[in-house]
Amino acid sequence: MTQQVTIIGAGIVGICCALSLQERGIPVRLVDRGEPGQETSFGNAGVVSPWSIIPQAVPGIWKKLPQMLLDPKSALSVRASFWPKMIPWGMRFLGKSGEKTVREVSDAMELLCRPSIDLYRRHLHGTGHEDLIADSYYIHAFRNSDQASLDELGYRIRREKGGELERVDSAELRRLEPALSKAFKAAIVIKGQARAISPGRLGTVLAEKARAQGAEFVRTEVAKLTQAEGGNWQLDTSQGKIHAHHVVLAAGVWSADLLKPLGLPVPLVAERGYHVEFPNPSAVLNNSVMDVDAKIVASSMQGGLRVAGTAEFASVDAPANPRKEKILTEHAKALVPELNTGEPQFWMGRRPSFPDSLPAIGPLKGKDGLFAAFGHSHYGLMMAPKTGELVADLVSDRSPNIDLAPFSLDRF
Repeated sequence: MTQQVTIIGAGIVGICCALSLQERGIPVRLVDRGEPGQETSFGNAGVVSPWSIIPQAVPGIWKKLPQMLLDPKSALSVRASFWPKMIPWGMRFLGKSGEKTVREVSDAMELLCRPSIDLYRRHLHGTGHEDLIADSYYIHAFRNSDQASLDELGYRIRREKGGELERVDSAELRRLEPALSKAFKAAIVIKGQARAISPGRLGTVLAEKARAQGAEFVRTEVAKLTQAEGGNWQLDTSQGKIHAHHVVLAAGVWSADLLKPLGLPVPLVAERGYHVEFPNPSAVLNNSVMDVDAKIVASSMQGGLRVAGTAEFASVDAPANPRKEKILTEHAKALVPELNTGEPQFWMGRRPSFPDSLPAIGPLKGKDGLFAAFGHSHYGLMMAPKTGELVADLVSDRSPNIDLAPFSLDRF
């Protein structure tokens, strides 16, 4: 097949789809209202983790939710106006928290996350920016040493699948990360990881590679997607109509609005995340570090030290909550006491989240030529390259040789 494929969405998932399609000799066009890679994928914590294979819903989480919702400094918050949509989504979420389901979801997550580092390095090869992906550990730091247990289900699953994990005491943690607060008494170190030292720059560089290889970028907003006669698709945009034979929908949380008129309601919500980046931090982290209590992740990047986290459920276009900057800054200072918190850069993005932490990938039933590639929740950076490979295989009629049922919209 050599017909051009139109990708709606030029975030990291759309860009990786484009690169993988180009590797198969298929021309691509990406349509997005913004600059490539500068929306949701711009602001994440930068962790590129083959072992981020544990979903958000885990056994016992229902016991923790009330306390988290009542704590104003908690990583979890729900806007009052969003509760009517949150309750049915939340019930589905809790229904996925049993160990059997967690293990099944983890198997599917592993398929997407495991090859992430190798695929990014392949995409970056020849760009002159190969250093945008740096080898790293992922350190989960605990204030209560008793909680740092390799027997916890998430760590146990990773080890069963071949992950190299080590529990370290405070002395070894200090050696690995001298800038961390002495309040942390132990850590679980997940090895064989990497980190993007500038997620936004990564998106820009990979988009430039796609463009140099012939990709067309159209900067406009897609208002409506309709199936036209003859099996083609029509995109109604702010600059007129675009016609396409094959369409890959990689528009993140905005994908739901485009599917609804097609009779495909999906349980996708905007799980909004925030970060604060400190441009002159006067302290450096050698690896990506999660404060397990605060549920934040900190990483030193090209633009400074970034602290990312929180899960705020609200409508996609609700304004950012300015209180989150103060909360994240306080968490950052508790994590790295010597941190210079001057001139903070505050950001909010919208994770596209399904209740089971898995994305939608593959052809949409009854919608010939339309392929899903959205809903990657907290794991977009990790899952994007393999998502691109799968989509490229499907569009070019190659068998991906894996069971795609866990990623089908029919699971809902």
